[in-house]
Amino acid sequence: MAQASTNMRLKLPITCFILEIILIILFGVLVQYNHETDAKEWYNETQSGHSNYENDFYYRYPSFQDVHVMIFIGFGFLMTFLQRYGFSSVGFNFLIAAFSLQWATLMQGFFHGMHGGKIHIGVESMINADFCTGSVLISFGAVLGKTSPVQLLIMAMFEVTLFAVNEFVVLSVVGAKDAGGSMTIHTFGAYFGLVVTRILYRPNLDKSKDRNSSVYHSDLFAMIGTLYLWMFWPSFNSAVTAHGDAQHRTAMNTYYSLAACTLSTYAMSALTAHDGKLDMVHIQNAALAGGVAAGTAGEMMLTPFGSMVVGFLAGIISVLGFKYLSPILEKKLKIQDTCGVHNLHGMPGILGAIVGAVTASVATVEIYGGGMEAVFPDVADGTIDASFQGVRQAIALAVTLGIALLGGLIVGFILKLPVFGAPPDTVCFEDSIYWEVPGEEPGHEDQLTAVRMEECDKLNG
Repeated sequence: MAQASTNMRLKLPITCFILEIILIILFGVLVQYNHETDAKEWYNETQSGHSNYENDFYYRYPSFQDVHVMIFIGFGFLMTFLQRYGFSSVGFNFLIAAFSLQWATLMQGFFHGMHGGKIHIGVESMINADFCTGSVLISFGAVLGKTSPVQLLIMAMFEVTLFAVNEFVVLSVVGAKDAGGSMTIHTFGAYFGLVVTRILYRPNLDKSKDRNSSVYHSDLFAMIGTLYLWMFWPSFNSAVTAHGDAQHRTAMNTYYSLAACTLSTYAMSALTAHDGKLDMVHIQNAALAGGVAAGTAGEMMLTPFGSMVVGFLAGIISVLGFKYLSPILEKKLKIQDTCGVHNLHGMPGILGAIVGAVTASVATVEIYGGGMEAVFPDVADGTIDASFQGVRQAIALAVTLGIALLGGLIVGFILKLPVFGAPPDTVCFEDSIYWEVPGEEPGHEDQLTAVRMEECDKLNG
């Protein structure tokens, strides 16, 4: 028992120190301000007639703030539904997000932002790093409660790298459009996490089923995360689209998609219950599916009508997934998806990708006018026709699924190594393994200690 405590005490600090020292060294060698952030370069631009108000900061920073709130508060509190895992849900979300945004700056910079051997960063690179972090947090939802913080950091390190590769292939090589990340963020994060949790399958997880559930106040905390995500999702989808009409259109399409999705979620939740009562799990999650599904086609001329149809369908699909598909995945395929990321991010992400492919394939100059140049530049200059842009979108979905599934398979087997200190099945979904928990009820700590000692005895033969 003492040896186990020593291992737990050392593994996380050693991992954090090593990773952060490596990041600091890489930033020192490779990263510098871009021309809008560097004092000398921006001064030269202002001297040549540029106004300070033309700096990208004034356009992008409000969107960055909204996305940042989603990452740290929205995702963090959304996962607090587990009755004895609230500290870990918010705390490990905080930890892996702080690591991921630094690593993502480097990985995305290698593919998108290197000039003269340096990665040039500004407010847009901060937004993109948060997007990548969002994908990692989606995967975190699939393995929530069953993994150690060291496992989560290692998963984040590999997933951020694969995310950057997939993003480069989809956007730069294939030439697809994915403004709000239905494919690159949501579909990738969901299916990567689902494969990881399948590889880390726990046959005796039912021994922790008394903690793998919510209570009144934990569901209320999770609803706080839902509301933050719901309010800021229009900023998330529109944060890196071009200024002006495309950004305006993306926010508006997301806005109406979310509203329609919420109504269909409430309707389906009551309809699928034998007593007609609403299920808070559905409301917390499925009501957000409209934001996921509107991501790819958000900047396209989807129209408010089309956005509402997409959101309406996303809510129905998501609730049906929670009600009927999740139990099948766990029973038949042994996929233990703690937060139901397949229902909130996976299926709505695929829906969004399909909507994007269809919308792109019917784009015409009559519909877009001069705006075609901003949304589909290759179609505007005659390099390809709209139908081929639709094919590009479909190829991008296939590539994303392929990289996510293969990457999750490899990373899952890496995370199974004993050195990363996964918790035993009997104490999953339990904060007090990793945290000092105040106000424990009498006798609980003694019970948990006895379980730990029993597990240690088994490990020692």
